[in-house]
Amino acid sequence: MAIKSVWIEEGCIMCNACDAECPDVFLVTDNTCMIKADVREDGIESENRDEKSPLKGEFQTSLADAVKAAASGCPVEVIQFEEA
Repeated sequence: MAIKSVWIEEGCIMCNACDAECPDVFLVTDNTCMIKADVREDGIESENRDEKSPLKGEFQTSLADAVKAAASGCPVEVIQFEEA
């Protein structure tokens, strides 16, 4: 099933697991994890916690499995997503 939106809740420990699993979507910084601007409809790079901007259409299906794998592999369970 496609992923409409993905975001990072508070509590990221910057372990790089998500970036290793799905580098097209996730960018780990010194302070948190971001959803990359180029995969989001609004073009903003942030945790997407407040905006909950949808993924661009072409990424909703092609990256769905990788996003789900990153979320299930997150040791602090801060990666959340909404299925389309």
